[in-house]
Amino acid sequence: MGVWVPISACPRITEAADVLLRAGAPRTSTRSAITLGDMRIAFGTDESTDLTRHLVEWLAGRGHELDIVGDGIAWPDVGAGVGRAIADGRADFGVVCCWTGTGVSIAANKVPGVRAALCTDRETSAGARRWNNANVLAMGLRLTSSAVAEEMLEAFLTTAPEDSEATNYRRLG
Repeated sequence: MGVWVPISACPRITEAADVLLRAGAPRTSTRSAITLGDMRIAFGTDESTDLTRHLVEWLAGRGHELDIVGDGIAWPDVGAGVGRAIADGRADFGVVCCWTGTGVSIAANKVPGVRAALCTDRETSAGARRWNNANVLAMGLRLTSSAVAEEMLEAFLTTAPEDSEATNYRRLG
C-alpha cells in the first residue's frame, strides 16, 4: 500500500526540494485553472534517479504543490498510491515512474476514476489529455531524457480535454 507523505519526509528527493524552498518556491498552492503552475500533483517512483529528482525540481519550481506518494517503494504501491490520491481528490494530477513506465501505469489504472497514460513524447502526452482526459502521466526511467520529460510534463499539465471526446472518456469512469 502506498503512503501519502509530504515532500519533506522523502530524504532522497528532499535535497532538490530543499534548494527550491530556500530559493523561495512555494510549499503549497491552490489550483485555479489549467495553467503551468498552482496544481496539486501526486508523484511516485519505484527508484530515485537523476531523472526523478529533476522531475520533482521542475514541478516544484513551477509552483505546484507536490506530494511524494512513493520514493523507492515497489511499483505496484507507487501506482496505487498515486491513483488513490487522484481518486480521493487530494491531487489534481499524478506522475508515476518505473523502469519502463508500464507497471506503474497498470497499477494506477486499477484505481477507479484514474486514467493513467504511458507517454514517450510531447504529442502523446498532449493527446492523452486532449482525447482521453488522462489524469496520471506515466514515464519510463530507462529511455526518458530530462528534456523530453519536461516537454511531456508541460504538455500534460497545460492541455485541456476536448469536449467532443467527453462522451468517450466518461465511459471509462
